[in-house]
Order: sequence, then C-alpha cells, then structure tokens
Amino acid sequence: MSEQFWNKQVVIVTGGSGFLGSHVVEELKANGAGKIIIPRSKDYDLREKSAVMRLFEDNPDVTMVIHLAATVGGIGINREHPGIFFYDNLMMGTLILEHARQAGVTKFVGIGTICSYPKYTPIPFKEDDLWTGYPEETNAPYGLAKKMLLVQSQAYRQEFNYNSINILPVNLYGPRDNFDPKSAHVIPDVIRKMMDAKEQEQGYVSLFGDGSPTREFLFVNDAARGIVMAAENYNSSEPVNLGSAFEISIKDLVEIIADEVGFDGELRWDISKPNGQPRRKLDVSRAEEEFGFISQTDFREGLRETIKWYKAEREMLKNETIS
Repeated sequence: MSEQFWNKQVVIVTGGSGFLGSHVVEELKANGAGKIIIPRSKDYDLREKSAVMRLFEDNPDVTMVIHLAATVGGIGINREHPGIFFYDNLMMGTLILEHARQAGVTKFVGIGTICSYPKYTPIPFKEDDLWTGYPEETNAPYGLAKKMLLVQSQAYRQEFNYNSINILPVNLYGPRDNFDPKSAHVIPDVIRKMMDAKEQEQGYVSLFGDGSPTREFLFVNDAARGIVMAAENYNSSEPVNLGSAFEISIKDLVEIIADEVGFDGELRWDISKPNGQPRRKLDVSRAEEEFGFISQTDFREGLRETIKWYKAEREMLKNETIS
C-alpha cells in the first residue's frame, strides 16, 4: 500500500471505535493516513438526515468515507429485533452515501455482509450469485438492508459516475470482538460460555442448533488490511467478497475452542434453536485479482489471539471489581 496515497487522505470511518472499525483505523494509521475522523453516535446519529448533513458540514475537507457503522449481532438478537436491524442499517447506509456524494467526497467504501447471499447459494459463494434467491430467514432483514447499499452504489455510479465500492466480509473474529451474551456471534459466544463454565465448575455448555452448518471466518486484522487495500486500489461498484477460503463446521469449531480454552465438559446441542444458513464459503478470487488481497492468519492461531485477549479482559474486569 502507498503512503504517498494515504497521507493525502482525510477519511471518515463510521463505526471507527467498534470491533472492525478500530482495526481499520489502526491499519489506516500504519499506512500514513493524513487525517482520520471517527464520528461518535452521541454526536452524530447516522440514522438522522440532519446529523449526517452536519457531519459533512463539520468536516468539509473529507476525501473518503469508509462506512463500517452497523447494528449487528448473532442469530438470537437478529430474531428478536428484525425491524431495528433493517431500519438502522438501511437508513445509515442510504444517508451516508447520499450526503457523501452531495458533499463531493471523492470515494465511498461501503461494507456489506455475506448475510445478503441467498440461503441456498452454491458453494463457494460467488458475487454473481447475490441475486439468485432470498437470504436465510433469521438474518434476512439485516442482510437485505445492507444489500441496498450495493444497489445504491451501482445506481450512483450509473447516474452520477460516483466512485463507490462495496466489500462483503465473511464472518469476522479476533481481539476486541463483542462478547455480550445477548448479541455475540458464534466464536466469542462459545469462548465466553466455555470460560464461564470452567470458572463456575459447570460440566456442560449449551449450544445453538445441531453443529452441522459450516462457516468461513476471517481474522479481523486481515479484514482491516483487505478493506484498506480495496479503499486504495479498487474502483468498481461490482461487489467483492473478503474471506479466508477456510470452511469449518460449527461442531468442529466448538471442539477446537474447547481444546484451546481447556474445557472438557459436555457439549449439549439445543436443536430447538435455529442452525442459520446451512453453509458459508466464499469464492475469494475477485479480491486477489482486483487488489491483491489474500488472508494471512492461520485460523487456530487467530483463535488463540482472540482467547488471549478475552482472558486479559476478564482478568482486568475482575481486578476492577475487587478494587
């Protein structure tokens, strides 16, 4: 990546203090970004037109927007709040892209989701298959709302010749992930459950579904690097998958986490809970061909880094509680 390119950029990173966003900000800094602006939700509610307009009025020198802000979560919270997940994500994406265009921002980087793919997409998921069916029901409102950002991007390029791109990261994991039991995705949720069970000397953990679905996971540092590479080098509104090309069943994933955490209790699968999409594995060739991205982090090593970070966080919270 080119420091000469990045030191001229003034970049708004929505969601820049979140899980993926904080790693993207670090990657931008490492590449010499001239100025990075992270709008806080308490100052700018990105679901509100007036707040989005004010964001660009307050920062007239912005050259790029990387839109990472989103309302996200695992299967459980998607089922509880489909309306909120649809509305929040649709409004944020629509307003940010429109007002970036109106403000004359040179480039917009939209971050979509593989939840936008149809439930029964052929394996591996190719970008051209995005429109062959309806998404998996448990997260369809979220997936469709994020998919509209792609439609908007392509429409704006067609009508206004606006340079907007759309990146579709696979399931992410890594340090600073969300471990909240109400909204965590599968990897942090299982890590937390097993650590809790060990501490409480509970002989089992309960897990969603039957363990048969497969998933592909991308370490968050790799995702951040891929997004920044695309922001510099990719200039098309055709969507691009960002993944590792490594597929694993949820059952195998859980057993690896148990081994790494040191949990030797019973794994109880709750088949009354949904499995989610049957398989997820991406065709990642477009990212390599268009801007040279290949994931670098070994999956098990990435899990170890995630577990190490979470253990340190738990210890810190315990010490704070004691003091």
